[in-house]
Amino acid sequence: MTGFQGDATAMRDELIAVRRELHQEVEIGLDLPVTQGIILRELAGLGLEITTGTGLSSVVAVLRGGAPGPTVLLRADMDGLPVTEATGLPFASTSGAMHACGHDLHMAGLLGAVRLLVARRDDLAGTVVFMFQPGEEGQAGARIMLEEGLLDIAGERPVAAYALHVDCSTPRGQLVTREGAMMASANALQLTLRGTGGHAAFPHLAVDPVPVAAHLILAVQTFAARRLPATDQAVISITRLSSDSEASNVLASAVSLEANIRTLSKATLETVREQLPELLTAIAEAHGCTLESTFIASYPVTVNDPEETRFVLSTLDALVGPGRVVRQEVPSMASEDFAYILDEVPGTLVFVGAAPDEGSVALHSERAVFDDDVLDLQAAVLAELAWRRLQLA
Repeated sequence: MTGFQGDATAMRDELIAVRRELHQEVEIGLDLPVTQGIILRELAGLGLEITTGTGLSSVVAVLRGGAPGPTVLLRADMDGLPVTEATGLPFASTSGAMHACGHDLHMAGLLGAVRLLVARRDDLAGTVVFMFQPGEEGQAGARIMLEEGLLDIAGERPVAAYALHVDCSTPRGQLVTREGAMMASANALQLTLRGTGGHAAFPHLAVDPVPVAAHLILAVQTFAARRLPATDQAVISITRLSSDSEASNVLASAVSLEANIRTLSKATLETVREQLPELLTAIAEAHGCTLESTFIASYPVTVNDPEETRFVLSTLDALVGPGRVVRQEVPSMASEDFAYILDEVPGTLVFVGAAPDEGSVALHSERAVFDDDVLDLQAAVLAELAWRRLQLA
């Protein structure tokens, strides 16, 4: 690897140290005062324009180069998950929360990119915005930062945006991305099914919503297979189910359900949003029940801009060799709120393999372990992408 890699490798131990500090100090949600404090400490004295959020503990740092040019944005997320860590690592979190999605590596890698680019500030032709974002795990922190003026913070909107996401089940050092849809949207449909309740001994005198809920669940399971094209599928899962009955001899009068909906296109999402409630309402009414449905919009599809992604792929091929760069064949059905940024700015999300030698487990597991030897790679890749993209303008 050329460019920034030598300098990045020289700071690897420092990046590992701050990553492990962040891992132990993990916080969840939008309010991350300890994490924010560590980021601010690491950015202090670098001559950056620093802004913190008002509705969340975000940090935005602006680096202005020695020559005029456009603006590029680099992003890292900051929050952890409400998972009790079971890795046995000497720096494991003991707070009941965990960086089980690798956001601690994201922050440390971006801090490394900051240092690399600051060291070459005089030769930098343009501006780099470094985005440290809370609330990725379901709180839409990126959307809030956009509402607080993220894209105008440097005086002009970025021409491109890039982010890396580590994966503890992908071979260490492998870089994975694709053009177009990279990750699915995530939305929800909340349902309240109402019958009349009654005595469990006399169901014929009541309208029991529980067996009707079973019909609704089966309908949800077959909806995607029969209402959507096989080339643009969706994953729809019932993730919550409860009734209002608190006694074994009382028939419920209402059942609450929630469906998690993941799609890869806006057109498919609209089909699900319109047709699924209609189908479920008809089934409920056929059984003498009523159904209330509420659609909860969340993360959009993460779409990598084709032109920017071709630039990223060629840059990665040149940096690490094509043998370590993988073109992902199909999108992931997981979601990412970097999608909000990519809806506004052309850019690319890249996965970085961080699987440890001793084996791997899935993201979000209480046993998820990431090899932090990839931190210098992350820092170098982010810095190189920003540097080369500014030179293209």
